[in-house]
Amino acid sequence: MRIATWNVNSLNARLGRVEEWVSYAQPDVVCLQETKVADTAFPALALSALGYESAPHGDGRWNGVAIVSRVGLDDVERGFGSEADEQGCRLVSATCGGVRVHSVYVPNGRVVGGEHYEAKLAWLDELRSYLERSCKPSDPVAVCGDFNIAPDDRDIYDRVALEGSTHITDPERQALRQLEDWGLVDGFRLLYDQGDLFTWWDYRAGNFHKHLGMRIDLLLLSRTLAERCTYALVDRNARKGKQPSDHAPVFVDLAP
Repeated sequence: MRIATWNVNSLNARLGRVEEWVSYAQPDVVCLQETKVADTAFPALALSALGYESAPHGDGRWNGVAIVSRVGLDDVERGFGSEADEQGCRLVSATCGGVRVHSVYVPNGRVVGGEHYEAKLAWLDELRSYLERSCKPSDPVAVCGDFNIAPDDRDIYDRVALEGSTHITDPERQALRQLEDWGLVDGFRLLYDQGDLFTWWDYRAGNFHKHLGMRIDLLLLSRTLAERCTYALVDRNARKGKQPSDHAPVFVDLAP
């Protein structure tokens, strides 16, 4: 099974690129973030023509997530399933080919110490609570998406240049480690230990071509899935060309 995640930064603007990528990469499941499209306007027919069912969660403004799958799409749940503040269409879950898949778009945080930063940490805490309520670490579970956190300094281009910014602070990284403590493993890191393997590059100042990026798009897998990892890739080619997303798609392959 090939599971992918991709922050497309507007599905309407990027639909042609998504269709092209899905056609050649042949993922079984794709978690999408920042779709910026309402559920009623989601391009389900276009994806169905490629063999994929869709479970979108968006209101047509900012944020928005989705799961598209060609191996089944059952028991769809949108949001935390509680009164917790989702901060706007940031979580959708479904069972795909026997795996409980979650597409997540973690809040950015904006400014360290500000109200949005504190809301980001609260959201991550609620995500862990949601997993504790809805899954077991021994289950086949995948939590995939744009986490807006670089797990460690291997995942950023320059600590000094980014000092004082969100995405790299100890509280954010600790919140990520708490998800791992629950029972999740960074699937990409199982296979690649080196630094400078980024998934996001700012549009400004030619950062992609200068390779000034971060690895913030993650596929966190329960151990039963992590043991099946055979291959992983950040597809930098999908970040090239005209009007790309500022993120590249990432996928892992799982043995049967």
